[in-house]
Amino acid sequence: MTQHHDRVRIQGLRLNCIIGLNEWERLVQQEVLIDITLHVDTRKAGESDDVSDTVNYRTVAKKVIEHVTGSRYKLVEALAENIARLSLEEPGAVAVEVSVRKPGAVRNADAVGVDITRRRAS
Repeated sequence: MTQHHDRVRIQGLRLNCIIGLNEWERLVQQEVLIDITLHVDTRKAGESDDVSDTVNYRTVAKKVIEHVTGSRYKLVEALAENIARLSLEEPGAVAVEVSVRKPGAVRNADAVGVDITRRRAS
């Protein structure tokens, strides 16, 4: 990434979906916590004060919410990969960092999860 990429963040998105390997996990929705950081150049939007000159975080969040709540993944890695793919569909997004956490998945831990970084294909 170049030094001119700013970040647009969606933090603490709490959604429910089917996720996990165990039989009972395939039957009930569980909460996942999602953070998305989009790497964009925000200079034009900073000057114009026009949302069309930046990544619209509301559009990204809406796509992610719709996808996640209807999903049925076994692995948080697969969920994170698809959130990253959806996020990079937004014009202006050159890279994305996605964090997916599954609270209560491991005894005595707040959560387990994965952090990934993906870049738009050149």
